[in-house]
Amino acid sequence: MARMFRVLGFFTLMIGLMAFAGDMMEMALLFFLQTAFFVLLGYLKFTEKTYILIFWGYMIVTFTGFSYWTVFKMGLPF
Repeated sequence: MARMFRVLGFFTLMIGLMAFAGDMMEMALLFFLQTAFFVLLGYLKFTEKTYILIFWGYMIVTFTGFSYWTVFKMGLPF
């Protein structure tokens, strides 16, 4: 399970590098921070249940933030 967080770190690093190449600095910084978070978690020796709980917490925070941003900051097209 720890290896999956390292894989997530790799993919977020790739997305961050593409955002950096496209001059999207805020997005690149966000993904570089996620990369550091995932790689750090990948090398900690947690139990599988702890890794799953951390991942679910991450998903809840991410989807809540994404939903808030798309509804209240971007506005609805109505």
